[in-house]
Amino acid sequence: MPSTSADAILLVEDDIAIATVIIAALEDEGFAITHCTSIAGRDKQLGSRSFAVMLTDVILEDGDGLASLAAVRDRAPDMPVIVLSAQNTLDTAVRASESDAFEYFPKPFDLDELVQAVRQAAGARAPAVDTASTTLQGEGEKMPLVGRSPAMQGVYRMITRVLRNDLTVLITGESGTGKELVAEAIHELGNRRTGPFVAVNTAAIPADLVESELFGHEKGAFTGAIAQAIGKFEQANGGTLFLDEIGDMPAEAQTRLLRALQSGRIRRVGGRQEIAVNVRIIAATNRDLTPMIAAGTFREDLFYRLNVVPIVLPPLRERREDIAALAQHFLVLAAEDGLPRRVLTGEAIEKLEQRSWRGNVRELRNVVYRLALMAREERIDADSVIDIMGAEMTPASVPQGDGQGGFGAALAGWLTAESPPPGAVYHRALAAFEKPLIEYALGRTGGNQLRAAQLLGINRNTLRKRIGELGLEPDRFSPS
Repeated sequence: MPSTSADAILLVEDDIAIATVIIAALEDEGFAITHCTSIAGRDKQLGSRSFAVMLTDVILEDGDGLASLAAVRDRAPDMPVIVLSAQNTLDTAVRASESDAFEYFPKPFDLDELVQAVRQAAGARAPAVDTASTTLQGEGEKMPLVGRSPAMQGVYRMITRVLRNDLTVLITGESGTGKELVAEAIHELGNRRTGPFVAVNTAAIPADLVESELFGHEKGAFTGAIAQAIGKFEQANGGTLFLDEIGDMPAEAQTRLLRALQSGRIRRVGGRQEIAVNVRIIAATNRDLTPMIAAGTFREDLFYRLNVVPIVLPPLRERREDIAALAQHFLVLAAEDGLPRRVLTGEAIEKLEQRSWRGNVRELRNVVYRLALMAREERIDADSVIDIMGAEMTPASVPQGDGQGGFGAALAGWLTAESPPPGAVYHRALAAFEKPLIEYALGRTGGNQLRAAQLLGINRNTLRKRIGELGLEPDRFSPS
């Protein structure tokens, strides 16, 4: 076979409009483009000459361009391959990664970014395939994350980039966005899939027990330590340790965690012997750590140790186009959990898409399960959604920052139009504001009443009393 030209690019794309745009952009960069629209055309071109880089779509007119990459590797084992796809799922991103694709671009993609990737690939050699450690996911295999929105595409691409290494990952995002699902995906699809996955919510552990929970303790190390206990680090040895709500970790525990990350060794509370551990750390938080670092409540050096690969999960309100797929997915899960089989009409989905979803994907899941349980008909229409969800299906009238609309408008009306008796405005405003405020605090803390009380700045007993008086159910805010 003739030697490879550094500017020879093979483009396998059956969408002529997309191909035309790519060809024009790459030719402007000095590349020589050979274009074909099928697997057969691709194989014919690879049989006649060599290329520096190949760009290929997944769904082609005569088959799956990704599934057939083994034939490409036989012909050109060192040629970098860039995968393009409109099948914008985590499954496709993982398959591209495990097929040793140089890069993966979901459609629509940034053309400048694609050109830059081609330039980089033209100067690189594709990595050798490690068939002993690579297991391709079948097309029908369930992926843990649902959604094809542009916001989720960046998440999928970041996940695929950490599957073949043990770099530390920091996942940030609001409560209920699925941070633990991302951590599980990285573990289950990555190099450590055969090892244990150990998750610990650092916010749910009393401050004086965090170190014991993470590092274990020796018998007699403290009152109540009646026997030796193995900590989460040792339990996760050879696998992945997921540290959720890392922003709530006490300062002293942060120091010991930093030491463990730096040395790869831990010491049980009350122990003298250092123990080597081999774990991958994935941390997550719904808090902004930057102001915490400035305030001295979170160690800056620990942040940099954790934030090697940041993954930011978008809130559901920024990916509303995924609500329909998520709702249908949760209906299937509800049926698998023994609830009646239901179908959402288009009008019902529109109602769901109008909601603010302050609890994000977790809240949507709980709502869908409730609909599956309470709907009278197999088909859940818009009226059924309104009947079952009631006022919850409209954005909550909580205070607005500019004082316009919602609570601000109501307050203005009480003050100017109703001539209330002394003290009435205060009590009416408090009544209107208190319930959504407590719901917000419970949502932010996953139903943890102690942390919710701390967030609100009130006594836990006071919060518990108000929860009962307002008829709230803290369990519905608990992590699913």
